[in-house]
Amino acid sequence: MNMLNSAKKFAMKNKEKIAAGVDKASDAVDKKTHGKYHDKLEKVDAAAAKFGGKPKDATTAAADAPTEQAPTPQPGDTERSSATDAAATESAATEAEAT
Repeated sequence: MNMLNSAKKFAMKNKEKIAAGVDKASDAVDKKTHGKYHDKLEKVDAAAAKFGGKPKDATTAAADAPTEQAPTPQPGDTERSSATDAAATESAATEAEAT
């Protein structure tokens, strides 16, 4: 039990270093696996950042934010607004980045 307590104390004193190490390791795994486990690794990074007391960075927060869906055209609708075109373009770009 003494070794476990020592490990816990070490972890509590070095939260930021542990979070940085987990982030670096998950980036290396993501690169080696060519993104196959990217979603799972992002969750690990988020948990490590939370443990380290760091908020999610802007890119991760933006990726986790729900995207707005373009309205579904109804039969008989022939005109599309520029807002709908912009939303469709943004949605397509987001899907292209995800693949």
